[in-house]
Amino acid sequence: MRRAALPLALFAACCVAWPIVPASSGGRAASPAASSAALSVAPSAAFPAHLPATFSDSGTEPQLFGILDEIGSGRLDSALEKTEALLRQYPNFRLAHLIKGDLLLARAMPLSTFGDARHAPREPIGELRDEMAVRLDAHRNRPAVAGYLPRYLLQMPPEQKYAIVVDLGKSRLYLYRNETGGDGRPRLVADYYFSQGKLGANKTREGDKKTPVGVYHVTSSLDPKKVGDFYGTGAFPINYPNEWDKRRGRNGHGIWLHGTPPNTFSRPPRASDGCMALANADLDALAGNLQIGLTPVIISNSVEWLSFDDWQGERAALGRKIDEWRGDWESRDVDRYLRHYSKEFSAQGQDLARFAAQKRQVNARKEWIRIELSNVSMFRDPGQDELIVVSFEQDYRSNNLNNRMKKRQYWIREDGTWKIIFEGSA
Repeated sequence: MRRAALPLALFAACCVAWPIVPASSGGRAASPAASSAALSVAPSAAFPAHLPATFSDSGTEPQLFGILDEIGSGRLDSALEKTEALLRQYPNFRLAHLIKGDLLLARAMPLSTFGDARHAPREPIGELRDEMAVRLDAHRNRPAVAGYLPRYLLQMPPEQKYAIVVDLGKSRLYLYRNETGGDGRPRLVADYYFSQGKLGANKTREGDKKTPVGVYHVTSSLDPKKVGDFYGTGAFPINYPNEWDKRRGRNGHGIWLHGTPPNTFSRPPRASDGCMALANADLDALAGNLQIGLTPVIISNSVEWLSFDDWQGERAALGRKIDEWRGDWESRDVDRYLRHYSKEFSAQGQDLARFAAQKRQVNARKEWIRIELSNVSMFRDPGQDELIVVSFEQDYRSNNLNNRMKKRQYWIREDGTWKIIFEGSA
């Protein structure tokens, strides 16, 4: 096959330029239906015996991008071999079938766009183009992402081994490992393509087919035999709606991380009812790193990335505010303590006035107070509100009461500083 007319970079930029021209001699002509093969997958398709069935790389994307590199370099026979090898491993990968169809069709005619079959159904082809676009965008930006930190992961406690950061705009899920030593920065260890709600982001009500934005955590692991084949090899619910969602009047339920049906490798970028659906192979890889009740899942419209110095500065500033709050509580000076609470504070049925009255009454009987905080986590909410979710284990001691509890606070930006707008048991 002859070299493609334009480099892969152009295709990566727009995901519609797919210039492949037919060979100048020889080669069998492929039917225009070849490019539609992705829409009717035959798992039993034959593959050359010499092609490998397994790869050392995890997941499909290293292989997929290797194929595109071959196309961009004009090595179309090699691209076809690698595509067939990929399909041997994942026979239901519709995107790979479409690439194979294009490579075969290019033997007979020049192709100007991805999925350039004249009679192919428009909607399924369009969905595959969308999937290719977001996968390529993630591939192109991975080096830049690796050099920065998501703004939201300010601090993870030692017990949290991993954290998930979701970028809905890019249909990308990032897995970070908690580094308990050194400078404390989380480390990017994997990232995955996923499908989100049909109507996009910012879930507010039951049945709106949107994916929520906020700070959540994995609450359980559902047996795939009980939830059905549609959810693939597993399902992991998150705690939507959380305390802040409820305060904002958001409702709904059943937001999960889950897999895909047995006959489906991956779904289009917007295809779920609000859940985040991953390929089964990716979900299986992710599942081994999830801790029920602990793993945070931070969902954003578009991830904000910070340099290490900026991330460290935000982390240190919030850490100081939390320590000031702790110290002012120990001081038994109620006015100093209450300055850390928002005018809009409410929790357990109390507004700020009732909360303040209770604290004055309690502190009148205190001779001394000692507060120790441990396992502190600080996660910035990606939503429109300037909000930080803080959780910790609190060891409270005084002359007449000792107790330990897990506490969660929501800190909001008010009058130029961070203040607590909600607190309660975690």
